[in-house]
Amino acid sequence: METKFGFTSFTISEFEKWIKQENIARTVLFIQEHHTFSPGYIHFKGNNHFDMQKSMKNHHVNNNGWSDIGQHFTIFPDGVVMTGRSLESSPACIFGNNKHAICIENVGFFDTGEDEMTAKQRDSIIRLTAALCKRLDIPVSSDRIVYHHWFDLSTGARTNGTGMTKSCPGTNFFGGNTVAACEQNFLPLVANAIGQPTTNPTPSKIIGYGSVTAEVLNIRRGANSSFDRVGQTTLGAIVRVYEEKNNWYRISQDNEEWVYSNYIDDVRRATVNADVLNVRSGPSTRFHVVGSVIKNEEVFVYEEKDNWSQINIDEQWVSSRFLDFSS
Repeated sequence: METKFGFTSFTISEFEKWIKQENIARTVLFIQEHHTFSPGYIHFKGNNHFDMQKSMKNHHVNNNGWSDIGQHFTIFPDGVVMTGRSLESSPACIFGNNKHAICIENVGFFDTGEDEMTAKQRDSIIRLTAALCKRLDIPVSSDRIVYHHWFDLSTGARTNGTGMTKSCPGTNFFGGNTVAACEQNFLPLVANAIGQPTTNPTPSKIIGYGSVTAEVLNIRRGANSSFDRVGQTTLGAIVRVYEEKNNWYRISQDNEEWVYSNYIDDVRRATVNADVLNVRSGPSTRFHVVGSVIKNEEVFVYEEKDNWSQINIDEQWVSSRFLDFSS
């Protein structure tokens, strides 16, 4: 394990141990798989991991105008894993689909006839994806582990590869970038790595979801303020609730990570069932349209009023008629 330029590198075994203990308050529902295209294998010298990661960050910040490097993790040809942006921040990787996601960038150009993925990188991609699924309670399915190729570049709609899309993560990424190729070639490897079937996954232990109402909320090792602080989360973050004890919530499936429930408001999880659903600045069609959400997008509802649902801590409302509630 080594840290430089604000990034930390791991072997895949080191990463698997690290992620088990890492405090992650943000609710993550999706894992995105990408290839970098450029830089590719030709740019990798075997010892320039940090320089490549710094270069990617500089491009994302200075050329794209983003606040940070786009991805959460980068996997190099020799299997080394490197951190990117904070896990508490959404990535900048798939237009319209970054909320509640973690982005993995795999160094290389994996279209047919281009870079041939090494065995070490292949192993790290499988094991890192599996470790994230296990740590974050994400089912191994093509609804939750997604490829960039499946989303239209202009609208963000999931098209499963039709329309205007990138080939990312590559037409030869584990045998192809289609949904069928993912389900046949990649997901079984991830499922096998954690002993989880790709269908009928183990039922979630989540008992609810909540939104943080404090500017900064401490995460503690136990259900009392006398326990050590192990992390913090911030205003508006959506947390999963696995257990309630003495007005405290456990927000990790496997670790002792607790927050004081007085600073958590209950929210409901829902899925958009309209092709495109307008987001308005208030609970009525009289209010201006300020954005949109697309079919199958996951949202969290903070408040309900007259068949309208508030889906953000600021004034963003959608018609409840076009939501399917799951909790």
